[in-house]
Order: sequence, then C-alpha cells, then structure tokens
Amino acid sequence: MSKMLYVGLDVHKDTIPVAVAEDGRGGEIRFHGAIVNSSDAVLRLTKTLTKNGCTPSFCYEAGPCGYGLHRYLTKLGFECAVVSPTMIPRKSGDRIKTDRRDAVMLARLWRAGELTPIWTPDEEQEAMRDLIRARKQAMDAVKTAKQQLLSFLLRHGLRYENGKYWTQRHRRWLAELRRFRFPHQQLAFEEYKRAITQAEDRVATLDKVIDDTIPGWHFAPVVDALRALRGVNTTIAATVVAEIGDITRFENPRQLMAWLGLVPSEHSSGSTKRRGRLTKTGNALARTMLVEAGWSYRHPPKEGQPYLKRSAHLPQHIKDIGWKAQTRLCKRYRNLSRTGKPQPRVLSAIARELAGFV
Repeated sequence: MSKMLYVGLDVHKDTIPVAVAEDGRGGEIRFHGAIVNSSDAVLRLTKTLTKNGCTPSFCYEAGPCGYGLHRYLTKLGFECAVVSPTMIPRKSGDRIKTDRRDAVMLARLWRAGELTPIWTPDEEQEAMRDLIRARKQAMDAVKTAKQQLLSFLLRHGLRYENGKYWTQRHRRWLAELRRFRFPHQQLAFEEYKRAITQAEDRVATLDKVIDDTIPGWHFAPVVDALRALRGVNTTIAATVVAEIGDITRFENPRQLMAWLGLVPSEHSSGSTKRRGRLTKTGNALARTMLVEAGWSYRHPPKEGQPYLKRSAHLPQHIKDIGWKAQTRLCKRYRNLSRTGKPQPRVLSAIARELAGFV
C-alpha cells in the first residue's frame, strides 16, 4: 500500500519553498527545501517524493503566478489543489511570517483537510477571463481619462451648463473649446481628449472581439440563455459566465449568492443576532455586473423590441424564466424603494435574487 504525502508549496515568481507532511495524525512535518520555479525543477521534485512508493498530493495558494503549476502537476498525474488564501485558518497571535512557515502551514492544513480548494479554469476559460478583464481595465481607463479632463477644465473655471456630460452636444462643446491663453496649455487639453478617444476605441475593439469569440466558446449556450434576463446584455452575460465558470458546482442558488458576496455578514452569539453589510467576498467583477443589471428592474415589466430580438430564438421555458424574473424583481424593486431603503441596498437585494435566477 502506497504512503501518502501532503505537500505544501509556497509559490513565488522565482522559487517554490516546499514542505512535506506524512500521512497520519502523528506523521512528521518537515521543510523539504526551496526549488527553482521551473518545469524541470518541479519534475525532479516529483521524482524525489515518489521514491519508496509514496504518493504526493500537492497544494498551493491562489496568487499572481496563476494556474500553470496546477496544470503541469495534473498533467503528470498528481493531485494538486489551488486553495483560497482568504479561507486559510490563521492564528491571530502569530506575528512571524516566512516562506518556510507558510509552506509548512499549507502541508499541515492540507493533511488535516482544513483547506478549501477553488475551482480552476481550463486554458480556454482563462483566455476568456483575460479578454473580459482586459475590457474592464479599458473601461476603467475611459473613466479615469474623463475624470482627468473634467478636473483640468474645472481648475480653469470652465463648466458645461447645457445638460449632461458626454452627450453629443457636450462632445461638440469640447471639440470647439479654444479658451486657453498659451499654446502648450491648449496642447495639454487636446492630449486629454485624445486619451479619451483612444481608450474608447480600445473598448470598442474588445467588445467586437468578445462578440466574435463567444460563438466558438463551449459556454456560448449559457451566455445566450442568460440574455433572456432583463438587463443582461452580451457583455454582462459573458462576464458572469467567464468569472463563475462551471455553475453546476454550486448545489443551490444560496451558495452562488454567497460566492458572489451578495449575502449579508452576520455576527451572532447566543440570543443576539446581528447582520451587517454585504460580505463582498468572492468575485467582485461578477458581482458588479449583476448589480449593474439590477438597474433595469426599476422600470415596470416590459418586453421591449431589443429584448424580443435577442431572445426570439430561445426555448420557451428559458423565456418563461426571464419573464418570471422580470415580474418578480420589478415588484421587489418598487416594494423596497417604497419602504425608504437606500438605493444601493435595494440594488444589492435585486442583484442577489437575480443571481438565483441565473
């Protein structure tokens, strides 16, 4: 019978400190040493650990080094778990942190079954995530560029007072603005405008790539079905699916709501029950997209032309779920607003129930 070894890896860009915990409650826990973060070094490590008929089981924290090590060890035929850093038990009184201690802690907790593995995407799923997150960063760049331009104008006492910002009329006003005394000051203003245009062009390019990539994605039917929900366009549906991944790993909607961080925090003891703000754990981008989709439910239930066009080819039972979500959430939005709840809290409640319909 093979002997089980539980291996903790503290993965860094250049090195990987390794600790090993032998099977059994009283099994030895030792620091194996630090290896170079390369495929050859990892392969040599596996050969060393499998001597004498041992079977190693690896784990490491999710971090900036990604899932390459997980895929490599899995390809070699070994069990490898990527664990959530926020779910690792830590002693509140422990004030010393080193790579050696981290590796030993991972090995010990992995043997005890105290670590929570996360779902690891395949290469296709990760590629779609990268595309979605690149678009999010481009949108942030647009927002930053617009704020910088408005701040520049405000410093010089230039205010637009004929309506909302970034309408066609406002953009014409910006294009015709020639009120700066020095030529280099006018040049700075023009550069601020160019930054906005370039960032918006980048967003448009990424949107087109997303639309072209989705049909060949194995989650394309899920994205298509989610568009039956009001407020969920192609970008929001693709973002939610790319970030969540395999939704069947959640046993019920409450688990998905908790993973998205849309459930209230709680600190109860004895007869005292205290519930606080949202936990905001899990995936922030997917949570943001659902909150954004929740804005559309402030209007009465209606199947407008854009909605009918994008859902015409869907099966009837999927469209029935979309209509049920629309009638329930629109009513829910009105009822919560009528009681005087703050709008952010109302939108969070709508997003939580929308996750259930997802």
